[in-house]
Amino acid sequence: MSTEAIKSPTYGNWRRPRKAGLGAFGLVGTIGLFGGLVIILLSSLISIKAALIAGTPIALVIGPLAIRTQDGRNVYNIMALRIGWARRKSNGQHLYASGPLSARPGGRFRPPGMLSKVVMLEGRDPFDRPFGVLHHRYRNLYTVVILCEPDGGSLVDPDQVDIWVAMWGDWLSRLAHEPGLRGASVVVETAPDPGTRLATEVLPRISPDAPPAARAVMEEVVDTYPDASSEMNTYITLTYGLPGGQKRATDEILADLALRLQGLLAGLIGAGGGSAEPMSAERIAEVVRVAYDPAVAADVLDLRAQYGGTGLDWLDAGPAAAIESVEAYQHDSGVSRTWLLTLAPRGTVRASVLRSLLDPAPSIRRKRVALLYRPIDPATSAKIVESDRRSAQFMATSTRGMVRARAASEVSAAEQTAAEEASGAGLVEFSMVVTVTVDSLAEIQDANVTMRNLLGATRIAMRPADRMQAAAFTCALPAGILPWEQTMMPQQLQEAM
Repeated sequence: MSTEAIKSPTYGNWRRPRKAGLGAFGLVGTIGLFGGLVIILLSSLISIKAALIAGTPIALVIGPLAIRTQDGRNVYNIMALRIGWARRKSNGQHLYASGPLSARPGGRFRPPGMLSKVVMLEGRDPFDRPFGVLHHRYRNLYTVVILCEPDGGSLVDPDQVDIWVAMWGDWLSRLAHEPGLRGASVVVETAPDPGTRLATEVLPRISPDAPPAARAVMEEVVDTYPDASSEMNTYITLTYGLPGGQKRATDEILADLALRLQGLLAGLIGAGGGSAEPMSAERIAEVVRVAYDPAVAADVLDLRAQYGGTGLDWLDAGPAAAIESVEAYQHDSGVSRTWLLTLAPRGTVRASVLRSLLDPAPSIRRKRVALLYRPIDPATSAKIVESDRRSAQFMATSTRGMVRARAASEVSAAEQTAAEEASGAGLVEFSMVVTVTVDSLAEIQDANVTMRNLLGATRIAMRPADRMQAAAFTCALPAGILPWEQTMMPQQLQEAM
């Protein structure tokens, strides 16, 4: 008899988008480089001194485009970040205060930053369930938040996990065919369980005539169980946009979103999302309120368990005060630090690659892991994969030695991507944001150590979002903030740099 080894499926073949242009210069740098060479050659016809005078400013302008960090940022990107932080700090924009005693109009606790101009709407789906819609007025975007209770990976056959991954990939590829969809995100939030829900479920059900020993056992379970348990919530946001200049009635937009939700929810259930339902406006406000003030998490759960809701409005979901510094973001009862993805795992990984990062950490008050997805339409996907394929083939034929082995691997990955796209697979750009919240500023250093340990097992490279902690904190919330939609510079120009 011959035994066949059981192999767990592996996944991979993600690739960082290639920038057009020569080497690290990018398209803008390459155009500037060749234009500068032409100017220098014409100046050299006059004299060498004229060529040096013309070439020096060109080198000073073009040179910083070729100096890049590990995550692809050039010197101009870093300078813009530092200048923006210096301006915000000098204008006092790193400080935030709200409420009746603040100078802000209305006297409400409106969420700060990029959420300050967001308006909450609410509609009804075909099952007459309320669902909240976040209207980003300054970008004309609409966000729907879905609450999921995904099936766990414990005691699940590898074949079932592989089916879930395949169905999740199919669900992501279908997002590219959603009219007007600008982006999506998956936010997994973990926190220690305060025990409120367990006490609410167990204690009222204890019979007055129960034996003292049985009553003591149940009360001890209620007291001790939360110490070893955690609360885990999964949110999925879908952000839609209207074409430039187009205006539609609010009722029409809510009706359109209500009809789209059912097909999306069915796909999530098939991908292992468990029970999935749209979140009401009140539930979305509660999630944002707890993120800014973790100390009220037990109170929110208690009120929801006793009365079915808290009555919280979106205009009161923000913090009373917040302070942004270079390395942290202080908000009400918590201090947070956020990390951004710089490099995905090289090679292939298994389905459990993010398990250590998603699991709750004992020394952390709350942790949110947000995966951001930007679907690409089929026409643009075909152009991108063919361009990457030609670039990989050029690099493989123009290099020698050890570099050629890596170039050959790039060719193989590009060919596989092109074949999968031609057979109907979708192309999606993704990134990840991780926010860690602790009780005080003194615990930030311990959070840094914990984060390094968590990333070590995932083979993922991340960097702290220094000098933009407030904006990064907002991007990790289930509020539909898409980073590529918040920049002042056009997206095409950013990609060219």
